[in-house]
Amino acid sequence: MLSKNNIAGKRVLLISCNYAPEPNGTGKYNGELINWLAAKGYDCTVLTTYPYYPEWKISASYRPKKFLFSRETIPAGSKPVKVYRCPHYVPALPSGGKRVLQDFSFSLAASGKMLHLLLQRRFDVVITIAPSFHLGLLAAGYKSLRRTRFIYHIQDMQIEAASNLGMLRSSWLLQQMFRLEKYILRRADVISSISPQMVSSIATKASREVQLFPNWVDVDRYFPLDNRAALKERFGFSANHKVILYSGALGEKQGLENVLVAARQLQHHPDIRFVICGNGPYRQRLEALAAEWQLPQVTFLPLQPASHFNQFLNMADLHLVIQRGQASDLVMPSKLTTILAVGGVPIVTANEGSGLYQLINQHRIGISVIADDANALSQAIEGALQGGTCDISANARRYAQEQLAIDHIMERFEREILQAQQPV
Repeated sequence: MLSKNNIAGKRVLLISCNYAPEPNGTGKYNGELINWLAAKGYDCTVLTTYPYYPEWKISASYRPKKFLFSRETIPAGSKPVKVYRCPHYVPALPSGGKRVLQDFSFSLAASGKMLHLLLQRRFDVVITIAPSFHLGLLAAGYKSLRRTRFIYHIQDMQIEAASNLGMLRSSWLLQQMFRLEKYILRRADVISSISPQMVSSIATKASREVQLFPNWVDVDRYFPLDNRAALKERFGFSANHKVILYSGALGEKQGLENVLVAARQLQHHPDIRFVICGNGPYRQRLEALAAEWQLPQVTFLPLQPASHFNQFLNMADLHLVIQRGQASDLVMPSKLTTILAVGGVPIVTANEGSGLYQLINQHRIGISVIADDANALSQAIEGALQGGTCDISANARRYAQEQLAIDHIMERFEREILQAQQPV
């Protein structure tokens, strides 16, 4: 690990479309990453947007500033974190074309702010988070003008996912995006990603080494509780209800219609309750479909406050980690880490041969089912509720403690990535 002398004054710039106080996804992890570094003594600056995810609208407290540039100073560690927020376009109903426009608007605004940051004392390290992939251009440009270390971290393989899910159909546009990405991959000093399969895929197209830097979880904040029946009653259910919980983003890549199909197929079990918790552009569509199919056993809830999220997760008998088959190995669902930390039993859509399938089955930390198959999903739920999941729950908690604890992962990130010598 770096000595205190090396850390003192070491300046880090994070560039990302998503940052705290966004409650889940990339914004959550970015906030925790910077808070950890700041607590260790790093001088941290963030260049980002106004929080909008997963509702796909600017958070109410930031809405008066949404057309303006602003700066926040957030206490963290020995040095406060400086957060620069840029205005950008947020589509209410995101599509492939609208996402491109959103990314372009932030890039344009962030480029102007980068000119301002160039006049300040040099950053020792610049970290960009993909998505959006093109933000690496800002770091590459900064590196060309100021001697710095450029770390390119990939949370989602954005271009491949957009193509496979049919969000972008222009072959010319996809080709140009891949060309830009190739340039960024060449210019980065370090490339990292969150799963072994994503690391392998990126290394193949980049023709270079890619580091594994998985997402983490605070195992002291999220942990198992014993009073599940009381927790169910606290959140409005009966103690004898079997609660099947999906908590996270409600978007196109999840394919959550299959949850409603599974609920429809399991209506003959009056004690089963499906809970879909989250916000996003597809929630109204899901609610309308549940109403059309007359599914009173399906409850929709907003994202839960952090203050009682551990209790909320512990309420569930089973957790759903749903994504479409086309997104296999292009994204790693971030919600899985907290489910494992509370000793939850996740039912995960993961096709055989995918990295997620291998993870779940190798460590016996969940139940994998074929993606995009509502029949397989309902059968897995029915089978799991019949019992025999205690070992999965214990394995899940153990895996989170041993492999996903934030200090364990961040100390390795500091040692293997931040500690490396500066480029010449």
